[in-house]
Amino acid sequence: MEHKQIRRGLRVVSVFEAAKGLIVLLIGFGLLKYIHEDFYLTAVKLVHLFHLNPSSRFPMVFLDLANHITDRQIWLMALSALLYATARFVEAYGLFHERRWAQWFGLLAGGLYIPFELIELARGVTWLKALLLIVNMSVVGYLSFILYDAGQKRQDVFNNAE
Repeated sequence: MEHKQIRRGLRVVSVFEAAKGLIVLLIGFGLLKYIHEDFYLTAVKLVHLFHLNPSSRFPMVFLDLANHITDRQIWLMALSALLYATARFVEAYGLFHERRWAQWFGLLAGGLYIPFELIELARGVTWLKALLLIVNMSVVGYLSFILYDAGQKRQDVFNNAE
């Protein structure tokens, strides 16, 4: 594969990872709004906004959690969002600048999600679950190909030097 194509692909993956980080960071900051607030009322509004049945499994779990959440837990979730976003931004920077460590990090981080995504898909197929799995497998496959290709090129250089 030509270097120009590899660079373009890595930049696409970089933007995707940065976007994931930004979304999670915004959610984390949004959570901080609910410190000293009644999170349960907002959860009820969200359930109604999305026309979910409050007595079905997932909305009920969500409402129960929202009813018992503490300010400390909100801070911990916001901090977790910050840490996750930081990891995504660091990965995005490394991929944008074609750093090998970022390619390995992206491969390993993305690969960790695949078993969980498969389990979720086995529980019930939805277009969103399938799309997330396909996108993640595409990123992992692309990074695998780049790392393999780079390894092959290094091996060729090593063999030709002998």
